[in-house]
Amino acid sequence: MKVMRYLEQKAQGMVEYALILAFVVGVAVALTSSDGIKGAIEQTFTNVTNTLNTANGTNKSDSGKTE
Repeated sequence: MKVMRYLEQKAQGMVEYALILAFVVGVAVALTSSDGIKGAIEQTFTNVTNTLNTANGTNKSDSGKTE
């Protein structure tokens, strides 16, 4: 009886680790893909920069970029 209970708990722990790993991989993929969260954040910052530049009277879309 104790052996069966031990194996059930061990299996539950392995499933929990697998779920955590799948979550971490999903977040990593979302952050590194160009169409994912990274692209949305970059687009948001670009929009904010353009809006501030327009309000300030300097309508430069590349104000933060250096060459």
